[in-house]
Amino acid sequence: MDLRQLQYIVAIAEENNITRAAEKLYITQSALNQQLLKLEKELGVQLFHRSRTDWHPTEAGEIYLKAAREMLLLKKDTYHRIHDLAKIQQGELSVGFTPGRGIAMFSHVYPKFHRQHPNIQVTPRELSVQKQQELLISGELDLGFVTLVPEQQKSALSYVSLASEKILLGIPIKYLFAIHPDKTRAQLKDIPVTLYDLREEPFILTYQESTLRGITDHVFHEAGFKPHVLFETSSNATIATMVNAGICCGLIPSFYTRGYEKNVQFFPLPDNLSWNVMACFHKKRYLSKAARDFISLATEFWSDY
Repeated sequence: MDLRQLQYIVAIAEENNITRAAEKLYITQSALNQQLLKLEKELGVQLFHRSRTDWHPTEAGEIYLKAAREMLLLKKDTYHRIHDLAKIQQGELSVGFTPGRGIAMFSHVYPKFHRQHPNIQVTPRELSVQKQQELLISGELDLGFVTLVPEQQKSALSYVSLASEKILLGIPIKYLFAIHPDKTRAQLKDIPVTLYDLREEPFILTYQESTLRGITDHVFHEAGFKPHVLFETSSNATIATMVNAGICCGLIPSFYTRGYEKNVQFFPLPDNLSWNVMACFHKKRYLSKAARDFISLATEFWSDY
């Protein structure tokens, strides 16, 4: 198999469109189409169902794509091993991270990493935890940075713990003053508050698809009530902002609570509920020195939190 030809077919599958695939590969659509027709003639079957707006693999195409992706990953791993052995600083590293804390980490780590590895091309990708794990398994992502609990880990991936982060109950101060008008601000933090005490209050939660939502839904179930959900969001920063505005209550990872202590009182959840900030990568793929150095720099970043 021609490795360049493999890249062409994978690009068509990823884009579901030959025009977009040609643009991604920096070749003409005509040249890409000729390569595809040549391969299909050689194989004696069509690899794609074609339409004006959608190209998707046939059954034969799926078989070819599975082998093509494995071979391209084998090439990538081989090059990484050789470059590390020869101490050659070149290549690519695709890094996934979540919005919010992930951006903060990447913007801190990348300048240091670039000084260490000036010839490594880093491709940053802002992705959900679920999408990162999916792309790590498929080989489309080299390294991911996620927050989750052990039950959400995938068996095909290896995980390196960087930090433990508490998930806190955030309550607008004005809610507490309404319940305890005789208390001072300092006294409010010592008042015992349970989640059940807030069963009549509105909450802002993350979307159902988020890793945090599965955790918080379990917390509410254990507390014995289903919360009134005022708003759902993909952003933990949005949760902190709305609680700070006195609109509702929320369950907030501690990274996002900084700077909101004036208007919000934060309480620990039962069993000091927390989750893990982790680096992850495919178990069966070679982890390059560049990737290991990126993890080391991320570990330094999280050691301050």
